Parts: sequence; C-alpha cells; structure tokens
Amino acid sequence: MRIKDFQKLIAERYKQRDSLRGTPKTFMWLVEEVGELATILASEKTTKEEKEDEFADVFAWLCTLANINDVDIEKACEKYTKGKVEGFK
Repeated sequence: MRIKDFQKLIAERYKQRDSLRGTPKTFMWLVEEVGELATILASEKTTKEEKEDEFADVFAWLCTLANINDVDIEKACEKYTKGKVEGFK
C-alpha cells in the first residue's frame, strides 16, 4: 500500500470526527502515541509485533493530523525522495 492510499483510508474512516476535534487536540493524541512507542522501544522485553503495532498507531495519527491540515504526506516526503535535502537533519 502506498502512503497516499493509507492516508486516504484514514481520511475516509476518521476525517469527519477528527476535524471536529481540531489540530491541537489531534496533535496531543499523536504525542501520546509517540510516548507509547517510546515506552515500547525502551523495553527489552518488547516483541516485534508490539513494536509494529505502536509504529502503525503513530503513523495513523500522523496521517490524521495531515488530513485535517490538508497535507499530502506522500507529496511532502518528496523533499527526501527527490534529493531536496542536503546534509543531515
């Protein structure tokens, strides 16, 4: 699945509700998921499946945030795929 397709899937399922929540509150949900990912990554007993689950949650919330701000993540990532970034970020 392409990033664009996943972002569209998330929009179809959640954009109406997520738009009502707004950017600040949606961003806080993303931060919460990043915190959960950090906890999972810090644990030595974490399974690959648990890591995958948390990475998926972070990506889904990032897509949600992009959707309610009219940002196409795949297009935004072109700065990396088309050599527009020099050095380290």
